[in-house]
Amino acid sequence: MNISQNLFGLNDDLIYLNHAAVSPWPLCTADAVKQFANENSSLGATNYLQWLDTERQLRENLAWLINAPSSDDISIQKSTSEALSTIAHGIEWRNGQNVVFLKQEFPSNRFVWQSLERYGVAARMIEPTGGQEPEAALLAACDKNTRLISVSSVQYASGLKMDLQRIGNYCNKNNILFCVDAIQSLGALDFDLDQIKADFVVADGHKWMLGPEGVALLYTGKHIREDLELNQFGWHMLESAGNYDTLETTPADSGRRFECGSPNMLGIHALNSSISLIREIGLETISTNVLRNTDLLIRLISEHNQLELISAPDQERRSGIVTFKVLAGDHEKIYRELMRRHVICALRGGGIRFSPHFYTGEQKLHDAIRILDQIINNE
Repeated sequence: MNISQNLFGLNDDLIYLNHAAVSPWPLCTADAVKQFANENSSLGATNYLQWLDTERQLRENLAWLINAPSSDDISIQKSTSEALSTIAHGIEWRNGQNVVFLKQEFPSNRFVWQSLERYGVAARMIEPTGGQEPEAALLAACDKNTRLISVSSVQYASGLKMDLQRIGNYCNKNNILFCVDAIQSLGALDFDLDQIKADFVVADGHKWMLGPEGVALLYTGKHIREDLELNQFGWHMLESAGNYDTLETTPADSGRRFECGSPNMLGIHALNSSISLIREIGLETISTNVLRNTDLLIRLISEHNQLELISAPDQERRSGIVTFKVLAGDHEKIYRELMRRHVICALRGGGIRFSPHFYTGEQKLHDAIRILDQIINNE
């Protein structure tokens, strides 16, 4: 079966290698959005109870995606940044405590922790040196005042896959909270909370989950959820949500306590459709295909005498992201020319980043390298 042709509607002349930025929707998701829009325009909110059922399904699908104990642990947020802010400004910090994270993190996973410095919290931004493993650098920066370690499951620029289990075990043994930004792995690689032992997991749906922007996952462990201070307030976060006459203001016990207002029903329908497709295909199949594409790209780049791999070549460090540099070329110009020739990619980490998904055919990858070679040689 041609997965791309049957499940996705990308133009044939497009080589889409930018899932680490924004993914195209599967056809089923586009259909779900059209159906929702048509229903809304003709019936309004007549079927609102069915919409709520789709919201429930999305929570269950997100819980499945990370192997969470319960869908009650899931909050639906607007973005990864909002989810991180919910965590960072919900924790009761003490003056002199610190949070540890890598310098290479995406800005949202740095700035949110730096914003705590006004409360006397030290934001320890770590850069591994001398071939040091990033996990070792993070753990070495911790001390008795470390309250939380924050890390991305996969680094957005290099594609480096982190050893989350190693960090989670350390945090668990040392009473340190563990926050994982999983946006660059959920939907592409396996993620198991049982093994990782994260207290918090965040991820927007518009990358490897194949969904829209504006709908994101926030997982909070039951053991920590009620300890987080609430900073947004509204009807939807209440245990009695839907009972508009009550004066009761008790927050929901579930992750809904972090959802203050009306849900993004359009985005919920879209993301639920995409993750339902991922669930139908199976993460094992998807992960196998993603890593097979990564293996092929790494081989093609390593064999090219004008290219140099930036991403780590080690098998255990591989993800869906492959970043490389052109040894004698202007990356900005080469990137623009790749885009002009319909190779959709990104400039990241001092080079060019390719990020194919499970449905990307091998021929597309060969074609991308061929076009790149033509650009380098001014053809």
